[in-house]
Amino acid sequence: MRFDTRFSDPAARPTPWEDAAGILERAELYWLTTVRRDGRPHVTPLIGVWHDGAMHFCTGLGEQKARNLQANANVALTTGTNAWAEGTDVVVEGTAERVTGRDALQALADAFEAKYGSAWRFDVADEAFVHSGGEAAVFRIAASKVLAFAKDPHGQTAY
Repeated sequence: MRFDTRFSDPAARPTPWEDAAGILERAELYWLTTVRRDGRPHVTPLIGVWHDGAMHFCTGLGEQKARNLQANANVALTTGTNAWAEGTDVVVEGTAERVTGRDALQALADAFEAKYGSAWRFDVADEAFVHSGGEAAVFRIAASKVLAFAKDPHGQTAY
């Protein structure tokens, strides 16, 4: 953990990892940034789960983010509050790694349903989630850096 005093109020303290991980676990909505083939960013809201110490998300195989990930696995996932002076925002930077295998996918399907309810129930195949709209690839973010931006007082912590 590194607390960055350059971007922090003198009264701020580092955000404990347990607090940042808790925000990732409890958030209902995340923003995922991927990179298009031409280098432009692509940002989209999605659901996700914190499972076994990492963030996971899924996307339809024909969606823009899935196509982007085929060419460039670098991602940033963001969540927090949409306020300036309260809460904490968390950013996970890293690479998206495809999750396959029935056991791993079933554990994640169970985690999605436990968090979001039966509207997000997935069946599992060997390589993907299966739902009425088709198949969804599942990804784990191998984090290279996690940042927490506390807002009262403002403080920046890197893990």
